[in-house]
Amino acid sequence: MTDTAIPSNPPADRARTGRMIVYGVAGLIGLALMFAPFLFPDVRSGQVAARICIFIVLAASYDLLIGYTGIVSFAHTMFFGLGAYGVAMALKGMGATWGAIALGGSAGVLAAIVLAVLIGVLSLRVKAIFFAMVTLAAASVMAVLASQLSDFTGGEDGIVYSAPKLFSPATKLLTTDDGKVAKLLGVSMNGKIAAYYFVFLSCLALFYVLNRIVRSPLGTVLEAIRENDLRAEAIGYRVVAYRTSVFVIAAVIAALAGAVWAVWLRYTGPETTFSFAIMIDILLMVVIGGMGTMVGAVIGVVIMNLAQFYLKDLMGAAAEATSAVPVLPQLLDPDRWLLWLGLLFILLVYFFPAGIAGTLMKKGSH
Repeated sequence: MTDTAIPSNPPADRARTGRMIVYGVAGLIGLALMFAPFLFPDVRSGQVAARICIFIVLAASYDLLIGYTGIVSFAHTMFFGLGAYGVAMALKGMGATWGAIALGGSAGVLAAIVLAVLIGVLSLRVKAIFFAMVTLAAASVMAVLASQLSDFTGGEDGIVYSAPKLFSPATKLLTTDDGKVAKLLGVSMNGKIAAYYFVFLSCLALFYVLNRIVRSPLGTVLEAIRENDLRAEAIGYRVVAYRTSVFVIAAVIAALAGAVWAVWLRYTGPETTFSFAIMIDILLMVVIGGMGTMVGAVIGVVIMNLAQFYLKDLMGAAAEATSAVPVLPQLLDPDRWLLWLGLLFILLVYFFPAGIAGTLMKKGSH
């Protein structure tokens, strides 16, 4: 009688290892964002950290559409802008109060719901490409209105306003015995810290809601619709109703993210909200991170933002360090950063065809 060896399952082991790596990286990113004001105290880093928080929610809510439900929309920045403009106009007209934020944010969310329902009910019955064109047209119209209705939106110049006093740099959250602002780990505990943690905690709550949705029975239905909408319809699910519902949910989350962004930025204009470049960035973030993974949004947003804000600096240092080498300093000229960003994107897509998180988590799982 011979011994029979039990074969191991290396593909499953690799998939398990990949999931551990992905969630480990996402956890480290979460910790870095939680303590960002103390780890990266300069103004630029604080701005990048707040932007990453906002865009994680924005990309994750878009992933709910394209990754989990298979809906291709180009109107996500429209809902983002509605939330931002709602808060901006309220803060400008009513003053820097919490009531203005609540009223403006509610108005932006309500407008997003109405438009999402109209677009969803009228367009989600048609083929995907036609729906994408409808959303692109709606987003373009909204961007034009934001530029033209200058009496309300400030036109191309946008709206400048003040945030509540709690978020003012002059506000002292903690004071010393002599009345000066206290410092924690060398960082002044003033209103800038309060503003950042308002952004961080708001985005954490929104991201938690998105995770709960995709892990609920609704998330399972959405994935079934993505894989085969005809079969989902045949077994009794009202596909158009589900698609419209998730379109509205994603619109609400995007509008709330826009409201938080408006409070942090204290400026709202077409280029900071309705720009098609932002829509392309969101799409790239989702693709790089991995569609249909949610946690991939975290990784994709961090990579894109770090590249956009720090790649030029890195290339400048590299060009200076290689100044004695022929041709290389010209290739590493900071003005060519978009070329290198494009190459980075091509390499990521080649080596991670399902996105970074998607490839690592699903590799060998089937």
